[in-house]
Amino acid sequence: MPKIRMENPGDELSVRKVNEKAFERSDEADIIDRLRENCSNFLSFVAIVDGQIVGHILFTPAWIESPGDPINGMGLAPLAVLPAFQNRGIGGQLIQFGLDQIQKHGYPFVIVLGHPGYYPRFGFEKASRFDIHCEYEGVPDEAFMIHIFDPDVLPRGRTIAHYRPEWAEAT
Repeated sequence: MPKIRMENPGDELSVRKVNEKAFERSDEADIIDRLRENCSNFLSFVAIVDGQIVGHILFTPAWIESPGDPINGMGLAPLAVLPAFQNRGIGGQLIQFGLDQIQKHGYPFVIVLGHPGYYPRFGFEKASRFDIHCEYEGVPDEAFMIHIFDPDVLPRGRTIAHYRPEWAEAT
């Protein structure tokens, strides 16, 4: 059973390695570095097994357009687990821990662009069910999901959800 905690100063290189190995490229790790430089209100958590960081999850500000001020929440991306530790439930534990923390911080929702066979088990639903759509063109409807903590704050009618601009730069 991994220990899950907030990312600490000094964890950056290990987090980078987890993301590079999990995705077999550096794109996500590069975005994380840019987010660290440009965004102060992110939440980053790591999973540790035998003193080694083996998993990572990041939540950064996201917002939904509304007739008044935007509705601020969080976006989940990326979720990464070292290949040797995958399929052991570590990713799920990171998601659940992160969602618990997001709710404690009072955010009304979390959006994710992810695998529709995986994220619904954690309470994510197709965002289009709430007439919320992803800012990115061509995103499959079933892949853009939302976990809602406070449905009363959501706008009525068709609206668009946005991630931090660092993510758009990578698409």
